[in-house]
Order: sequence, then C-alpha cells, then structure tokens
Amino acid sequence: MKKRLRNFDFTLLFTPLLLTAFGAVMVYSASYTVAVVKFDQPATSFFIRTLIWIALAMPVFAFFCFVPYQKFQKWIKPIMLVIIAMLVLVLFTGKVNGSRSWFNLGFFSLQPAELAKVGMIIYLSAVYAKKQKYLDSFSKGVLPPLIALGLILGLIVIQPDVGSASIVFLISCSIIVSAGIRLRHLSLLIAAGVGLILAVLPHMINEERISRFTGAYQPFSEDNVQDGGFQLVQSYLAIGNGGIFGDGLGQGIQKLGYLPEPHTDFIMAVIAEELGFVGVAAVLAMLAIIVLRGFYIARQCRDSFGSLLAIGISSMVGIQTFINLGAITGLLPITGVTLPFVSYGGTSLMILFASMGILNNIAKHVRSQELIVSESTFTQDKRGRRPSNRQRIRTTSTTTQTREKTRGGERWTN
Repeated sequence: MKKRLRNFDFTLLFTPLLLTAFGAVMVYSASYTVAVVKFDQPATSFFIRTLIWIALAMPVFAFFCFVPYQKFQKWIKPIMLVIIAMLVLVLFTGKVNGSRSWFNLGFFSLQPAELAKVGMIIYLSAVYAKKQKYLDSFSKGVLPPLIALGLILGLIVIQPDVGSASIVFLISCSIIVSAGIRLRHLSLLIAAGVGLILAVLPHMINEERISRFTGAYQPFSEDNVQDGGFQLVQSYLAIGNGGIFGDGLGQGIQKLGYLPEPHTDFIMAVIAEELGFVGVAAVLAMLAIIVLRGFYIARQCRDSFGSLLAIGISSMVGIQTFINLGAITGLLPITGVTLPFVSYGGTSLMILFASMGILNNIAKHVRSQELIVSESTFTQDKRGRRPSNRQRIRTTSTTTQTREKTRGGERWTN
C-alpha cells in the first residue's frame, strides 16, 4: 500500500474533497426553502442526498485511481456503444421538466449526457493518440473520430440539452487542438462547424430559447424582467447584496423563493450573497488549482494518450465552470450547467470524481517516470559509465513514446 501511495497526488484528492464538502454546506443553505416549499420534503433532504452521493463517489474515485488508465484504450468500443445506447434510450423513456435528458430510477436520476462527457474524452484521446502518425492527413487522421462526435452531439441536442452539448463540443475541441492537427485542417473544421450551426439554428429557434438570449442580454427590459430575465435579475441582486464578506452563512434572502434553482445552476449567486467576494474567490481558487494541476500533469506526461486524457478532464472542469459563471453574470445565456463539485447533482458528482481518479492515475504514472529517470541518472552501467539520455527515458506504459518536432512545439507519439 505504501508503494501505491508513494506517487499519489494528494492535491487532486484533498482539493476536490474540500470543494465538495463546502458545496454540501452550501447546498443545505440554498435548498432548505426549496425542499420544504416546492417539494414538500424535509429541509435537510437535498443535503442528505448530497452526503450519500459523496459516500458513493469515494469508492468510484479509488477504483479509477488504481486501475491503470492505459486500459481505457482497449475499452473505447464498449464505452462508446453503452453511451450511444443510453442517449438513444433516454429519448424514449426519460422526461423531466419537458426535457428527455434523465433516467428516473426512483431513488435517483441518471443523466446520460454526463457520462458522454468523460466517454468522449476517453474516446478522442485514445483515437488521436493512436493516429498521431496520420494527423497530417485529414481523411485518415482527423475526420473519422469526428463522425462519432457528431452523432453524440446530435443525440444530446435533440433531448434538448444545449448546455451539455456545448460542453462536449468545447472539450472535444481542446483535445483535437492539443493532438497537433494542422492549422489548415483546424480552419476547415471551424468553417464546417460555423456552417453547420447556421444550417441547424433556424430549426432550433423557439420562444423559450429566444427568451433565454433576450433575458441574458436585456434582463431589465419590460418584457423580460418578469420572464426570461427574472432569474438573472435575482442573481444580480444576490451578487450585489453580498459585497466583500457577504451577509453571513445561511443569511441570504434571494434563495427564499426569489432565485430559481438556488442549489443547482445558481448556487454561486447564493455563495456571493452569503460569503461575498471572499467566498467566491475561494471557490474559484480551488477550481483553478484542479484545472492548472491537470494541465501540468498533461505537460509532464510522455504518453500521448495520458496527456490528451489529462487535457480533456482539466478542460471539462474549466469549461463547465466558465459556462456556469457566465450564466449567473449575464455573460452567456442560461443553459442549466452546474458548478463542478459545488452544485447539487449526483450523476455530475460521480463523473467528476471518476475523472479525478483517472487524472490522479495519470499523475502517478508521471511520478513513476520521473522516479525512474532520477534513479537511473545516478546508476552506472557495468563499465562505470552513466546511461545515455535515451536509456534514462523509460516508461511504464504499454507503448514506447518518442518525441517529434511539430509546428506547435513537441509531441510524444507511439
């Protein structure tokens, strides 16, 4: 056990745990009125469910910490088949608040789009790591994975769940760009994406989506203040009331029937009102530590699959945070995206801790590489000479990695 824990990245354990524990307290503070008035349940119902999900997430985190991440390369086909099957099935069986996005299993609900986020990270990382030699060819190296991506995005959009689709799309973009595709191929993809959006947009426009846009950018207009802009106006009031230090934990007013969904989409507005700028800054600092630590691990990893996997996971946390904050501040339309580790949501919490487990596994792999290199530096061969640089660079992964010069810098290929 000591050998296994020697390379453990405790930053990626204690930071998410601290953030989640803080989130559980804020979920209780934000949800007790909603639980009693809206759902006719005990005031502690959402808080207790959050504690149960945290307890369930710990074994999941441990499992993904100790299962070598390289195994996921062999499992991409069954992973994708399961995700596609769930996304298709939910269209016929799942319906919550007019959206076919959830499986209602009685004691809990499951959102397949959350599984699709980490599933696409694994799939794209594995495929583009394998196709490093073919990335100069658009038809062989770049295009094939995009067909699966288009299918996943299409299934999520028609639920409809534009927020999750946007996150999956942006995560995928971060992996594709990091894989090292040519600039002209990237330009072609951007042009194709813009064309597709312009072609699909007229079929997606309805009164609800129009109200979300006008509510985000004209919340105080006479037509929006009691309709599409109501949520944003209440969010502004909560943020403005908080000031620097806030009104005190549990002392917020906007959660008492004014701010819709205070324990999920708008929990940061509750934090701003009760703990002020200081509380918001602390949450953002912890989220930034997770994201930056993930990018550092990706930079240090010599395995192209592990590096892309770390980039995808870090991007997921960062992108989801940005979209959530953009919604509560009026920078972006409201899409129902929750704040990672803080907002109430069992499926999201499980996926996030599974992702942290994978990221920690990659970190352990990186540290084991560094340890091997440092030990070999001071080891002499039989003739009394130190090993060459080529001998020092060893890896515990299933593939041998070599370094290549690219237009974007360097990349490690199989």
